[in-house]
Amino acid sequence: MALLALGLNHKTAPLSVRERVTFGPDIIVGALRSVTQQPGVEEAIILSTCNRTELYCAVKDAGPEEISRWMSEFHGLELETLSPYLYNHEDRKSVQHLLNVACGLDSMVLGEPQILGQVKQAYQTAADAASTGKLLGRLFQHTFSVAKQVRTDTAIGHSPVSIAFAAVSLARQIFSDLTEQTALLIGAGETIELAARHLHQHGVGRIIVANRTLERAHVLANQFEGYAISLTEIPSHLSEADIVISSTASPLPVLGKGTVESALKKRKHQPVFMVDIAVPRDIETEVRDLNDVYLYTVDDLQGVVEENMRSRQEAAEQAGEIVELHTEEFMGWLRSLDAAGMIQDYRRQAEKMRNDVLKRAQRQLRKGTPPEEVLSFLAHTLTNKLLHTPSTRIRQAGFEGQLELLEAANTLFQIKDSNGGK
Repeated sequence: MALLALGLNHKTAPLSVRERVTFGPDIIVGALRSVTQQPGVEEAIILSTCNRTELYCAVKDAGPEEISRWMSEFHGLELETLSPYLYNHEDRKSVQHLLNVACGLDSMVLGEPQILGQVKQAYQTAADAASTGKLLGRLFQHTFSVAKQVRTDTAIGHSPVSIAFAAVSLARQIFSDLTEQTALLIGAGETIELAARHLHQHGVGRIIVANRTLERAHVLANQFEGYAISLTEIPSHLSEADIVISSTASPLPVLGKGTVESALKKRKHQPVFMVDIAVPRDIETEVRDLNDVYLYTVDDLQGVVEENMRSRQEAAEQAGEIVELHTEEFMGWLRSLDAAGMIQDYRRQAEKMRNDVLKRAQRQLRKGTPPEEVLSFLAHTLTNKLLHTPSTRIRQAGFEGQLELLEAANTLFQIKDSNGGK
């Protein structure tokens, strides 16, 4: 069985493409069942975030072409539209890629910690959907262990750099003093929670949390002395917000141009800073055209992110060495699976020989043959049977000058020099 990783990310595809191939919570289980029903696909895990959509598969007689075709058909896209943005990695490179992703080495924000939680959630979703098995299960558990080691042994996570941190940093550049500002946070996931934490640490005047589930909004708002509302209440409160940060899993925009225009009128055109971290986008693109609105998407934050990631470069090099080491470790385990089957077959063959000779020896005992004679027969016959095929093949290799096979036999059987015993 082979390993395959296929997908696109912020490096290979613009936001307008990435948002067309996301797997939201409402469709991901169906997608996992669909892809594992494809010929040759034995196991599958889907990782879908604002910056990447990736499939990790254990396959037999299936390759990148089949997975790419499934992905485009599932999302109703022409393969020609999607394929220029896709990358694929097989076997060792797929392992290395996953380790890099989980350790934050492939993120827009180098070393950002959120991705590991997203990888864990992707694995759990696949496990619950019964779309993963021995191979991907071992790979992802190995990945979690390596990511933990990287966090422990390097300084890659020491600087508070993330998309949420970048958004708040940009807000601080626009509003030098956040104590007089009101922030409206749309969503209640990890990114929004991080944004709320950063805003609170920098003394933002007021936080409003809007979420589809009001109870979840209350839980988050209470942590930061904020105020909770439902998504339907946003139009009534939008005019209060100087800062808007949105990150939901909604397949459609939650904030339209008309709603923003109405809020601007109530604000008497005081500027509003908006960050749309969601993929697909939460805020209609046309909002960018409005006066007094500064709208940024995840792609726009790249410049801010680059400033904050310089301190992580040295740690990233150390992390890369750890990833390289553990990639090879996993590939060693993977290669051992092939040997395991051969060992089992060889043991079964040897056990059959043993049983055949043992039955013959037992018959001799029942006939009254002396035990010493039977033991000698058993040892001699079993030794000859076990050594016959290897001896014949080694003799043939010597006759034909197959030096590599002779050297392999010497390594395999640990044959010592009969003269020196070394």
